[in-house]
Amino acid sequence: MIDRRADERSADAIAGVAKALAHPARVRIVTFLLSRPGCIGGDIVDEVGLAQSTVSEHLRILKGAGLVVGEIERPRICYSLNPAVLAPLHALIGQIEARHAAEGDAPGCYTPELKITEETNA
Repeated sequence: MIDRRADERSADAIAGVAKALAHPARVRIVTFLLSRPGCIGGDIVDEVGLAQSTVSEHLRILKGAGLVVGEIERPRICYSLNPAVLAPLHALIGQIEARHAAEGDAPGCYTPELKITEETNA
């Protein structure tokens, strides 16, 4: 039996992470954080070249999605990535890749009568 509530929670988690990553500045912040175990907010501002207030807003969104965590190290906050939050998205991407590998390279649409591919429509 399918647990729809678990599916909904997983879908919500995936959508939240995807939404948080859906801005180039936030992708740059995550990429920068990948290059080090943690960093101070000012380092992020210098790296991405945006105003402090803009970076703070992007960090707030990334933290809200659970992708970034911040630890207060007086007088600064040290930010780092939380890779565990990516597990549902990683699983979905794995399922997409597995299906693609099983079906081959031909994209297609399945109907009860036949498989329609780009080649059939050409």
